[in-house]
Amino acid sequence: MKKIEAIIRKSKFIEVKKALHQIEVNFFSYWDVTGVGNEKQGHVYRGISYSTSDIQRRYLSIVVSDEFLQKTVDTILNNAYTGNVGDGKIFVSNIEEAYRIRTKEKGQPAIN
Repeated sequence: MKKIEAIIRKSKFIEVKKALHQIEVNFFSYWDVTGVGNEKQGHVYRGISYSTSDIQRRYLSIVVSDEFLQKTVDTILNNAYTGNVGDGKIFVSNIEEAYRIRTKEKGQPAIN
């Protein structure tokens, strides 16, 4: 099993969520987060200068089977993409075990 952590633009969240549901990723957690990025220059919008290094983002946490990893990552990559600085990051890590509390299932059945 793999854990996918994605930090994406809030404006792309609905699109990513719908795309994940289409590939049958029906459960994941998310939080609103603020982070600091690499871009140091500000942007001007309607005469007001603002920094793009600390913009609101959405943090997704998803656990999938090893076989479903690439499909899930590709879905996030394709649907969170704008081509601009600040599109986000995806991190993948190993999950040793998962348990469903209600049924006491473990492993793959616990995450489906």
